[in-house]
Formats: sequence, C-alpha cells, structure tokens
Amino acid sequence: MKPNDQETNKPQWSEDQFAHQRELMVETQLRRRGISDSRILEAFVPDEYAEMAYEDKPLPIGKRQTISQPFIVAYMINLLELSGEEKLLEIGTGSGYETAILAELVREVYTVEIISELSARARETLKKLGYQNIFFKIGDGHKGWESLYLHLQNAFPMNLPGS
Repeated sequence: MKPNDQETNKPQWSEDQFAHQRELMVETQLRRRGISDSRILEAFVPDEYAEMAYEDKPLPIGKRQTISQPFIVAYMINLLELSGEEKLLEIGTGSGYETAILAELVREVYTVEIISELSARARETLKKLGYQNIFFKIGDGHKGWESLYLHLQNAFPMNLPGS
C-alpha cells in the first residue's frame, strides 16, 4: 500500500478521542509501570501526534530508524531524576519526541543526530511547537559536542571506548 493510500484509509479521531487515548496510555503504559514523575506524565505525547503514538510499541520515524515505545522513553527519563536545572546532552535526536519531553523538564537540551534529514525534520517540528531551549547539531554522537565537552570535562572526566 502506498503512503498516500494509508493516509486516506486512516480513521480520523476527534480531539476527545485523542485525549482519551492519551489518558489511557499514561495510565496503562506509564503510571502502572512506576513512572510517577508528574512532569513526565504531563509532557508525554502532545495531542498533535498521530494515533500510533499511543500504542505500546516502537514506531518507525523514517531512514530505517524507530522511536522507542512511550514506556521506555518515560522509564529512561524517570531514571535521570531531573531537577529542572540541567543542561542535557542527548545523543540521537531522531524524531525529536524524547527531545521535546526533555526540553519540558530541563533548562537546555543539546541534541546530536547523525542523519541530517531526521535532524532537520525534528528541528522544524520543535521550532513550530515553540521550543527555544533546544540546540541541534548534525554529527556522530560518539564524538559528543566539543564546545559542551570543554565545560563538562572537569566535572565528569570521560574515558570513551577507543580514545
């Protein structure tokens, strides 16, 4: 089936249906699995995301890449125990989904993506959504972000594999 055919056959949800699916996802996929940080629960999945965003499975985002299922993203972020004052380096921007959630929870997000098309799409989407605390770089995440590393190396000396 062609992408255009999928779009025309896709059921159209009302705003109430989206809101219900979001609430159901937060309750069944997140809260019941121990994700309790209310900031994560509130930031999770803007209503603009497609219906598939509420399913408990990874989703394709193009360029043979996927986004992790909502629970995994929330679980990883929850483990960080963020205070809200952090400057965070994210390796792998992907669709910008996790980037947006992080931007709701920390002071600044610096995100590196090796696939330029994904970075450009995420940047455009997040700009339209009004995020101003996200900084993008196209490059190999194994190399980090040099200008950030200069600030962080004293606090967190790193011995990277192969260095």
